[in-house]
Amino acid sequence: MSQPPNILLIMSDEHDPAVTGCYGHPYIETPHLDRLASEGATFDNAYTACPICVPARMSFMTGQYVHQIGTWDNGSSLPGSIPTVGSYLEAAGYETALCGRTHFVGPERLHGFGKRLLDDAEKWRHGRAPSRAPDARRGSNSHVTECGPGDHWHNAYDLTAADLAERFLKSRTQSPDRPFLLYTGFMNPHFPLLCPREYFDRYPPDRVTLPHTRTEPWESQHPAIRQLRYWLRNEDPLDDAISITATAAYCGLVSFADHLVGRLLDIVDHSPLRDNTVVIYVSDHGEMAGHHGVWQKQCFYEHAVRVPMIIRHPHAAGNPRVSAGANLIDLLPTLLDIADQAPAPLPGTSLLPAVFGNAFPDRPIFSEYHTLGSTTGGFMIKKGDWKYIHYVGLPDQLFNVANDPDEIENRAADPSCAHILADLRADLHAIVTPEEVDRRAKERSNPIIPI
Repeated sequence: MSQPPNILLIMSDEHDPAVTGCYGHPYIETPHLDRLASEGATFDNAYTACPICVPARMSFMTGQYVHQIGTWDNGSSLPGSIPTVGSYLEAAGYETALCGRTHFVGPERLHGFGKRLLDDAEKWRHGRAPSRAPDARRGSNSHVTECGPGDHWHNAYDLTAADLAERFLKSRTQSPDRPFLLYTGFMNPHFPLLCPREYFDRYPPDRVTLPHTRTEPWESQHPAIRQLRYWLRNEDPLDDAISITATAAYCGLVSFADHLVGRLLDIVDHSPLRDNTVVIYVSDHGEMAGHHGVWQKQCFYEHAVRVPMIIRHPHAAGNPRVSAGANLIDLLPTLLDIADQAPAPLPGTSLLPAVFGNAFPDRPIFSEYHTLGSTTGGFMIKKGDWKYIHYVGLPDQLFNVANDPDEIENRAADPSCAHILADLRADLHAIVTPEEVDRRAKERSNPIIPI
C-alpha cells in the first residue's frame, strides 16, 4: 500500500487575495503563487472564520468556529483539551512539525504537533482581553503611517522560518519513514509596512493604484465601521502620498512572501517530494489597505474577510477554479481526507473533491468578530453572490458582491431583497444565536497569561 501524501501547508498573515496575480491583480508580482495556482485548485471564495489573527488561526487549527472554542481575541489561549490539525495527523501516523508564525497564546507551544522548528516571537505568546469600550483607541495609526522601504524584525523572522523549513524538506527528500505535515507560518505581509528595498522598488508611485473608496466619509458609514475607524485612528482619509507609499510597501511585502513560498516550492518540485506532496497556501485573513478608509482588517468587507486558498495535490490533474464557498475551518477535514482518515465531527467540509475537479456544493460560509474596534458582536453569512452582515443591536447589511464589488449599496432595506435577507438570516441562526454568543464574548475577562 502506498504511503499517504506528505503535506506542506504555508500560512501567511494578512494577505488579501485580490493582491495576487492568480486572483486577478493587474500588476502585483507573485510568480510562485501564480505557478502554484496554475498547477492546483484555486478557491475564489474562501473566507476566514474571523478577520483577526488568533481567532482565525485557532479556528483553522481546530476546525471549529471561534464561538465553539472561545478564542475571542488576540489574548485568547486555546484550551489544551481541544484537538488540532497536529493532534489528528499525529494520530494518523504523520510526523508533524511547526515552523514559524502560529500565534499560539500561553505556555503550550505545540498543541498536538510533534515538534517545533521555530517558535512565535516572544511578544505574540501572551496577551490580555482588549477593551471594547466605545472610547478605546489604538495608540496611533502607525500600522499604516510607519511605511516605506526598511528593515523590520518580521522580515528577518520570515527568512529564518524559510531557512528552517527548507532544511526540514531537504532532510525528507529521500523516502521518509512516514509521511509528514510541515506547517510553515510567515509574518508577512502583516503591518508594519516596512519592506525590503528590493521589493519596495518594484512598485514606484506611477505603478500604484489606490481604492476609490479610500475617501469614504467617516460620518456616513455604518456605525460598526465608524467605531472601527475611530479605534484605528483612521477617521480622516490619509494623504494620497502616504497611501501610495503604504500600498507600495504592502505590495512589496506580498512579493517578498511570494519569494519565500517559492523557495519552499523549489525544494519540493526539484526533488522526489514532488510526486507525493500536497502543497497548500492560505492566509489567516486579508488587509483593507485603504478600502472604505480602513487599514488593517476587523470587518466583513471582502478585502478583510476573504483569503487566498490554493491546494495542489500531486495526483490531481488540471487547475480548477472553485467558485463554491470555502472556510478556514474546512482545512482540517481536508487534511484528514488527504491522509485517508475518517471524518471528524467538525462543522467544516473536506475540499478534496473540489481539488480533483468534482462538483462541489455552495454552502453558507460563516465568519464572526468580537474584539478590537468593536463594541458588539459581528456575524457574516456569505452564500453565492450575497453577503449578509449582522451586528447585534445595529442595522443589518446586505451586499451583492458580484454586482457591487466595492460593497457600497446596502440592500438590507430593499423590499425586493426581503426573501434573500430572510434566507441568509435563517442560515445564520442555524449556526449561531448572535445575542447569546455576543453575551459570552462580552463576559470574557482574561488577565495577562503567564509564560
